[in-house]
Amino acid sequence: MTTLLEVSGLGITFGGLKAVQDVGFRVNPGEIVSVIGPNGAGKTTLFNMISGVYKPSTGSVKLDGENVTSMDPYLLARRGLSRTFQNLQIFQTMTVLENAISGFHLQEMGPLLADLFHLPSMKSRAGKAETEARALLERVRLGNAAEKEASSLSYGALKRLEIARALALKPRVLLLDEPAAGCNAVETEEIDHLIAEVAASGVAILLVEHDMKMVMRISNHIVVLDHGEKIAEGRPEEVSRNPKVIEAYLGTEAANA
Repeated sequence: MTTLLEVSGLGITFGGLKAVQDVGFRVNPGEIVSVIGPNGAGKTTLFNMISGVYKPSTGSVKLDGENVTSMDPYLLARRGLSRTFQNLQIFQTMTVLENAISGFHLQEMGPLLADLFHLPSMKSRAGKAETEARALLERVRLGNAAEKEASSLSYGALKRLEIARALALKPRVLLLDEPAAGCNAVETEEIDHLIAEVAASGVAILLVEHDMKMVMRISNHIVVLDHGEKIAEGRPEEVSRNPKVIEAYLGTEAANA
C-alpha cells in the first residue's frame, strides 16, 4: 500500500526549548492515525509543522513521496493536504452554504480577466462550486441547514461544517485537530461516523483528539507523544496497555478498558 503521508525525524525548537523532537510515522490511504498525549505534549505543534504553519528545525514531511517540508499551507492544499483547527474557523454571519462554498476557493481560482469582467467562465465556476458545496453538506448531514446562518447551528453541527469545508479541497490527506472537542455524546458519535466514512472513501486521516473512547474506537494506529517525544505507537489495544502510555496519559483505568 502506498504511503500518503510520511513524517520522519520531525522536530522544532522555540528559543532553545525542544517543543517536538524526532517524531516519525506514516499514514496510508483510508487509514485513521491518531496522535494523543497530555496537554503540552506537542500534538498541535506537530500538526502545525506538517501543515506548513511552522517550519521544522529537523526532519521531513513527504506527501505521496514528494518532500513538502516547510511548504506553504496553500501549496500543500493544492497537493491534497487539508486540515481543521482546534478553534472553529467558521464565518458565523454567513450561511451554512456560503461557508461550504468558501472551501472551494482554490478550485475557483481562474483567469483574472474572467473574474474582473464577470465572464461566463466565472459564473460557471461559481455554479459548480455551489453544486459541490450542497453535495458536501448532504454528506455531513447539514443539507437541510444550507440556507441558515451558521451562528444558528449547534456546536457539533459547526464542527461538521468545518470538516465539510476542509473536504471541499478534495484532500488525499486530512488533518483533524480535536474535531469532537466541546461536543456532547450525540455530537461526538455523529463526528465519529463522519470521520469513518471519509476514511472509507480512501482519504488518509491524521487525528488529534482527547476523547479516548472515540480514539480507541475509530483509530487504526495511534502515536503517543509526551513532552514533545514519541513514547509509543501501535494499534489501539497495544497502546492502551503500554505502561509508558498509562503513566503519561491514559491512567490506570485504560489498562482495563
